[in-house]
Amino acid sequence: MGYGHMLSISVKDSPGKGRGVFAQRNFKKGEVIETCPVIVLPAEEIDSLELTQLYNYYFAWGSDSKDAAIALGYGSLYNHSYNPNARYYKDFDNSLLKYVCIRDIQEDEEITINYNCDPEDKNPVWFDLAGQEDLGIL
Repeated sequence: MGYGHMLSISVKDSPGKGRGVFAQRNFKKGEVIETCPVIVLPAEEIDSLELTQLYNYYFAWGSDSKDAAIALGYGSLYNHSYNPNARYYKDFDNSLLKYVCIRDIQEDEEITINYNCDPEDKNPVWFDLAGQEDLGIL
């Protein structure tokens, strides 16, 4: 299937969250939304990453989560939710992130993931802002 999912999703402003990824059509549970190549940065480069805007966009990478990865495509633009409609899988061998629906998603709905990877994980994420309206805090 390659990387050709761009016509199915678009990047738009998400109220209160900056940019987000939105469905351009209906998706079914289990469907792959996007497969993103990643650029892997070794652990010793993460300190340098902290000096840049990219620091807010990287994923922990590698079997020990010590490396960093920046997702290409729309991969670094999905917003966090504690009640997400998608999840991501890390493919270390092929340097890919795969985004998959965990429930049906309607056209024009924002596609969200839990930044903790596990959709059920309610642990605070590092900034813990974008998901707070889901918890009734905001």
